[in-house]
Amino acid sequence: MAAYGLYTHIASNKFRSTLLLAGLFALVYVLVYAGALVAEVVINGNGTVAYYLNRAFYDLLKAAPFATIAAAVWVVIAYFFHQSMIDAVTGGHDVTRQEEPRLYNLLENLCISRGITMPKLKIMESPALNAFATGLNPRQYSVTVTTGLLDALNDKEIEAVLGHELTHIRNGDVQLMVVAVIIAGVVGFFGELFFRVFTNLSWSSGGSWSSGSSSSSRSSSSSSDSKSSGGGAVIVIIIAVVLIVVAWLLSQVVKLALSRSREYLADAGSVELTKDPDAMISALRKIENRGELPGATSAVMELCVDNPREGFADLFATHPSVQSRVDALVKFAGGHDPGPLPPPADEPDEPEAQANEQDGPPPLRQGPWDDTGGSASPPPVPAPSSAGTAGGNPVDNPMGPWGRH
Repeated sequence: MAAYGLYTHIASNKFRSTLLLAGLFALVYVLVYAGALVAEVVINGNGTVAYYLNRAFYDLLKAAPFATIAAAVWVVIAYFFHQSMIDAVTGGHDVTRQEEPRLYNLLENLCISRGITMPKLKIMESPALNAFATGLNPRQYSVTVTTGLLDALNDKEIEAVLGHELTHIRNGDVQLMVVAVIIAGVVGFFGELFFRVFTNLSWSSGGSWSSGSSSSSRSSSSSSDSKSSGGGAVIVIIIAVVLIVVAWLLSQVVKLALSRSREYLADAGSVELTKDPDAMISALRKIENRGELPGATSAVMELCVDNPREGFADLFATHPSVQSRVDALVKFAGGHDPGPLPPPADEPDEPEAQANEQDGPPPLRQGPWDDTGGSASPPPVPAPSSAGTAGGNPVDNPMGPWGRH
């Protein structure tokens, strides 16, 4: 499906995302097949590889309706309660216009300008700089913003972040990401369940798999049976483990494909809403490396404006780097990049810096006005209680034509 503009890119992305989501749901049946292989080996450890594969396929056909019902129940539960679970993890709470007039008015103006239904507005008490949108239908849509973001960003930058989240809602990204996280959770749950079952099994000397408690009762089997049929069971167990690992890895890759491609479109949608690419770039630079939410799960971080990852974890990062997003805005939206800000560790403690500034003497000034007349530094500033003068001007006045420093 070819894409030539912003809206065709959005439509193309939705089509590809639907296919990826269908493939993600198919991984549930892959896990069921792997579980059937393990079950057949436990029931009969003396079969061949072809026997186990055929029996597991018939087991899959019988178990497919139950697996579908279980996955559907999981989705229904998450449909109604996912917001409550997210709020319980993040501590987000609803706010009104009276409680947050600045933030509420910015979001309302954006919604009115494009005829968008006003989502719920939530605040999360956290020093991190981040925001995310959730919901599966217009009655559930909500935008959560951290207090750290409100304190660090100006109105234009906050408006750009809100436009980013509204674009996720307009494009249907929120529904797809929530469903993807739910189905990936199903895959992870079944994968962990099968691994736990597998680790509780032991290979007996008779050539069969059994639980640890019953392995001793089967130790009297002949060694000839072990040589003739035990190899098939081992191969099938290896196949089952590989299927489980591949299913889990593919579920993560699908989430990456869904999220990474959508962040660029959300940034572009924010610029379309606000007509200010520089505000979006400035907001991304301030959020960069400052968005980690303490105590938040990976599923919540995947919904945020930025999901910072470093080192090995960057291999499974759900968001493109801030630098690549800024480069795209500069190239296609005509924005200007101020460059990365200093990392949080290099920023001085503001209250301590102000205290040192007030307690210590003013720094020496070096310039054309200080070097003339043989005086390289201004006279020391006396205590506020003194009222000495120099040339008719009070020297304790903190402000002057050139400022205090």
